[in-house]
Amino acid sequence: MRALLRSLSLVAAVTAASPAPAQMLDFEALAGWEEDDHRAALTSFLETCDRLDAADWTPLCRLAPEAAKSEASARAFFELFFRPVLIGTPPALFTGYYEPELKGSPTRTPRFAWPIYRRPPELQDGQVYLDRAAIEAGALRGRGLEIAWLEDPVEVFFLHIQGSGRIRMPDGHVIRVGYAGRNGHAYRSVGQEMVRRGTHRPDQVSAQEIRAWVKRSGRTGMDMLNFNPSYIFFRKLADLPADKGPIGAMGRSITAFRSIAIDPAFTPLGAPVWIEKDGENPIRSLMVAQDTGGAIKGPQRADIFFGTGFDAGEAAGTVKDGGRMIVLLPIDRAFAMLPEG
Repeated sequence: MRALLRSLSLVAAVTAASPAPAQMLDFEALAGWEEDDHRAALTSFLETCDRLDAADWTPLCRLAPEAAKSEASARAFFELFFRPVLIGTPPALFTGYYEPELKGSPTRTPRFAWPIYRRPPELQDGQVYLDRAAIEAGALRGRGLEIAWLEDPVEVFFLHIQGSGRIRMPDGHVIRVGYAGRNGHAYRSVGQEMVRRGTHRPDQVSAQEIRAWVKRSGRTGMDMLNFNPSYIFFRKLADLPADKGPIGAMGRSITAFRSIAIDPAFTPLGAPVWIEKDGENPIRSLMVAQDTGGAIKGPQRADIFFGTGFDAGEAAGTVKDGGRMIVLLPIDRAFAMLPEG
């Protein structure tokens, strides 16, 4: 909760303090704006609106429920009370993430031998703790911190990357797990390291290829995963309905193709963000900045939430596209970002 409050405090100050260049645009400059489902975007915005307590957000959040009653009023809401602001210099980098569903067990068995851990009680926010290699070698064994046991260490690694998931037990029961903390080590990209070592070209690296290469490379592959010292701890989400998305950085469920993870040093959590993703499957859509991630750094950087399950993972794992992202800010805040004169 302390981490959440720190993140939300950035909403009031981030845009004014951001060193990135800012340019105000017209809605007519947003490619595909007229064709989007603005009501769906406003519904996602409402999911976290009450978490925005800054003075310029509060009146907008009071008006939003009435505006969400129709597509026309939803579009008018955004066009009347916001201005599009391009922060930083494109091209953007868009990737995708998802909520995996994995097989697991509440106890260790010969098949299910790889644990995910709850947060150790001694770990404080911001503390640099045991790194991934030490934890994988057994530094936390025997303390009763295991939430569940999974059948594949590579899938455990990717569960850490996604930050949330569903685990189906042998009796069919499903538990939801979400982010509870990290070990304080900076995230390092395994894909970039594979390119640096010459095992792959940049265009060959995807989540699917990393997964396949690690599995066929034995000990060398597992050592490669430990190149990333960052380690994620989880918590059970016992009261989260099955039809709701995982919990994002604002403490609320996120929505497939309407929620993104951003860098809160540049983009306020809770703000609507217009996405123009290029590549094989272009996206022109209004989403909401409702999550963060260790690899999401910079003003033109976003991770798009693709949903839950295998198909969502297959789609998200291949996304590495350019384009641009434009933040929608309350009018006064948008004008305050512009250079004087």
